[in-house]
Amino acid sequence: MILKTLSILNYRNIEQAELQLSPKLNCLVGQNGVGKTNLLDAVYYLSFCRSALGQTNQQVLRHGEDWMVVQGTYLTPRDEELKISCGLKAGRRKSFKKNGKEYQKLSDHIGLIPLVMLSPQDSELILGGGDVRRRFMDVVISQYAPEYLHSLIRYNQALQQRNSLLKVEGSIDEGLLSAYDEQMAVAGQVIYEHRKRFAADFVPIFSEVYAALGNADEDVSLIYRSHCHDGNLLEMLQSHHEKDHIVGYTLKGIHRDDLEMQLGGYPIRYEGSQGQSKTFLTALKFAQYSYLRKMVSDRAPLLLLDDIFDKLDDERVARIIRLVATEDYGQIFITSTSSDTLRKVIAQTGKDYKFFLVSNGCYAIEDNEVR
Repeated sequence: MILKTLSILNYRNIEQAELQLSPKLNCLVGQNGVGKTNLLDAVYYLSFCRSALGQTNQQVLRHGEDWMVVQGTYLTPRDEELKISCGLKAGRRKSFKKNGKEYQKLSDHIGLIPLVMLSPQDSELILGGGDVRRRFMDVVISQYAPEYLHSLIRYNQALQQRNSLLKVEGSIDEGLLSAYDEQMAVAGQVIYEHRKRFAADFVPIFSEVYAALGNADEDVSLIYRSHCHDGNLLEMLQSHHEKDHIVGYTLKGIHRDDLEMQLGGYPIRYEGSQGQSKTFLTALKFAQYSYLRKMVSDRAPLLLLDDIFDKLDDERVARIIRLVATEDYGQIFITSTSSDTLRKVIAQTGKDYKFFLVSNGCYAIEDNEVR
């Protein structure tokens, strides 16, 4: 999938932008805070119907404005044009359209335009709680398995209702609680099977990518933890009615799953240096790309690299650029505060590219930088 043109109005600090993009490498260069990440976030929004930065609908609106529009024209593997547009007005439901036809459910759009983003915020995958790592699995699997996303929505709805019931003082409706148990068990089993299969297939890819980044002698691993490893989810939920009522929330279930990230047999959050952690995350996201490319073989995912070269030496930057410039990768978006190393390495790849100078939400293509 290739994003040919991107149009933005009133998205974060971007008042207006119209970009004609390279089908391979697009580099956005400028100082911090000028709008490079905001453009990548708009591209992300067109794939996932939400911001990558965890911001609410109101927060993506440009200051002083009460509406925004983001539109993208894509080229499909069949050389057909696909137009995706999103409109949002303060206080109203966002509108997503494919070729002019509005989606009734935003979940139906997820997976149409596969995408992987690597950004400084990904440090939370190591430093944050299990919810961050569950979200990582959700984002990956939902892009190729619609039944997973639908089951996840049903599970979370039942979990929310069950937790509300558990907070009731005094006796609770056991019949209603059991009904929520069954809903969660059915949806949870689908989620668990997908996550288990994902972990088994993904870990070897991750290990290979990590070694390719120049760290073959380090022992890294990803371990999927789940209550479902221990037995039947429905039986677990039913046996914990009393305990759950006492604490006021659901103690067992796939909403407590985790993807433990280890270095040398210990959690990397405690053992890894800053450089090792950054390499771990880079390998994780490149492995995510390779895995998605395999699972959605008819559409190459977009790859967004947001400020990942900070504090990396020139050789490591060159290694990453040469990697993503291969035929294994599709269209790439890169942000950086400096273009010197990027321009030199990218020119050597012989691939089509564009450089955009970014300043206060404005984007200007550099002269003589299109190949």
